[in-house]
Amino acid sequence: MTIEQSGTHPVQPAPVAVQPAVQPAKDWFASAVVYQVYPRSFADSNGDGIGDLQGIIGKLDYLKKLGVDVLWLSPIYTSPQDDNGYDISNYQDIDPIFGSLADLQELTEGLHARGMKLVMDLVVNHTSDEHPWFVQSRSSKDNPKRDWYWWRPARPGTAPGTPGAEPNNWGSAFSGPAWDYDEATGEYYLHLFSKKQPDLNWENPEVRAAVYEMMNWWLDRGVDGFRMDVINFISKDTALPDGVKAEGKLYGDGSPHYMSGPRIHEFLHEMHQAVFAHRTGPLLTVGEMPGVTVEDAVLFTDPAREEVNMVFQFEHVGLDHGEGSKWRPRKLRLTDLKASLARWQDGLAERGWNSLYWGNHDQARAVSRFGDDSPEYRELSAKMLAGILHLHRGTPYVYQGEELGMTNMSFGAISDYRDIEVLNHHREATTHLGHTDAEVLAALAPLNRDNARTPVQWDATRHGGFTTGSPWIAVNPNANHINAAAQVDDPDSVYSFYRKVIELRHADPVISHGGFTMLLPQDEHVYSYLRTLPEIEMLVLGNFSATEHTVDVGDNTWSKAEQILGNYPHDASLTLRPWELKVFRRLR
Repeated sequence: MTIEQSGTHPVQPAPVAVQPAVQPAKDWFASAVVYQVYPRSFADSNGDGIGDLQGIIGKLDYLKKLGVDVLWLSPIYTSPQDDNGYDISNYQDIDPIFGSLADLQELTEGLHARGMKLVMDLVVNHTSDEHPWFVQSRSSKDNPKRDWYWWRPARPGTAPGTPGAEPNNWGSAFSGPAWDYDEATGEYYLHLFSKKQPDLNWENPEVRAAVYEMMNWWLDRGVDGFRMDVINFISKDTALPDGVKAEGKLYGDGSPHYMSGPRIHEFLHEMHQAVFAHRTGPLLTVGEMPGVTVEDAVLFTDPAREEVNMVFQFEHVGLDHGEGSKWRPRKLRLTDLKASLARWQDGLAERGWNSLYWGNHDQARAVSRFGDDSPEYRELSAKMLAGILHLHRGTPYVYQGEELGMTNMSFGAISDYRDIEVLNHHREATTHLGHTDAEVLAALAPLNRDNARTPVQWDATRHGGFTTGSPWIAVNPNANHINAAAQVDDPDSVYSFYRKVIELRHADPVISHGGFTMLLPQDEHVYSYLRTLPEIEMLVLGNFSATEHTVDVGDNTWSKAEQILGNYPHDASLTLRPWELKVFRRLR
């Protein structure tokens, strides 16, 4: 789940050097790789067109061969599916479209038997409006669960239920106001996302206790941790003041009043104490945190503070957003990307830990966005992107299909889309903002979330081998040549290259433990950095263009070092061919 950001850090110049961490990372996840499964689009076992748990179970050997250590499972809880499962109506059961608790237990045991861990998505900023907690909360002002959510009367001097009567001017991430009027009780409830996703009131200790009890229940069943959806939204300024309304916007920006709010560190530490502190064994907690700063991330991920292991930040995936919106995309400058990622490497070098990702279920396909998805360069750029990302310091995340070089989808009409964010924006833009259908569709194409949600392409058969039925969203037509069956046994495939990169992270301590130094920060074509330990150093070079570039890193002897990874036949030079990756390693 994502939300448009404002007030995030401007990109700063890339530091020339980052010193090695004072103490080597000791946690198991320093050398681990996480694989995200978006269940409804992964593999369908029963022909209903929706991926399910048995479909995932049937692909565990595929994941084992890839070499990943953790499977992060997007929501599979009981849900009306207004936001594809991020609207939960029962935290302790499985939605029948995905399977059953027994299926999940089989999946958990299958992962553990193969040496992998299971991380569940945790969505506790909000629930579904069909969750029993909210059903009770909205039943009357006197219900004991009324204060489990954010209820407020209409703005003074206005008629309840009319436009402008909302308690404040905040907009929802999915278009429209962030408040919905409940006629039965005459008050509004807050929903930062869909109106079917009312926000929980974490100021109420009963809410927090119920969430912690639920989390413990899952860990007791063998789950190995949680990815926490928009977790830095759970603490809000209780005054709920109006946000600044920018020119041309329909609503105010409420994010300064709920992003990393006044009690967020208190809540996350309390969660750690109630859920994780008494447990032994390797567990993983990662907080999705839109708008988080490097300075805040140090606090969130400092092990001594006992909050979360790492955060998902969004700075680098906002660099191609024009005028503060992903619906106004602009060309990404490589110098901006390097400046951003280097600043995060620097900021978390001594305390805390980075997550590393190009894509997920909320982002466009990596090779289409950061690489070149043309037939000539798709495979080369997909491999280069894998090497550049995974050799940073942090824990890499692979989104399903990324290891195959899957690309963005071409959607011809608004009826081809399924994402609520897209559908609501299209309606608002064409109805209230005066844009034509063609204008909105063109703006939606590059960065819409459905690009990542088309089904995994398993083979060249009908629907890419995803289902024997009709898929819930169309399969990309290029499945006839971009698919797993064509790659798993091909030593030169994108899949096989990901295997090599993952094996390298597992084997080489300079990747998991070493310091980071950004090189050539002003080069608009070449991404270059050093990873160092006292006895070892590694040079990573990536060409983000379709033209050849000779690299000067101030040390020509690197061309004589051992090249341990590349996406072209090795040659003893510092010249990079189009979309080439070269990785050298030597003793110091």
